[in-house]
Amino acid sequence: MMMSGFFRFGVWQNFFRAWKSGYSGNLEGEGFTLGGVYVIGAGRQGVLLEHREKEFGDKVSLPSVLEAAGKIKPQAS
Repeated sequence: MMMSGFFRFGVWQNFFRAWKSGYSGNLEGEGFTLGGVYVIGAGRQGVLLEHREKEFGDKVSLPSVLEAAGKIKPQAS
């Protein structure tokens, strides 16, 4: 996303939302890498939840993570 990320309205919305809630960050690192969240089940269950950031500050829904984590079945030993 490089420079185009700075011109996206959603990025600025996410920045101000984080700033208002008191998050300051450390401004170290590359800064151009988007993240994601995966919930992976035991054994052959595979990926139960996948969330990839589409723009900086794109957050995963906590209820979705909890729901996916609740679907993990213990692997028989």
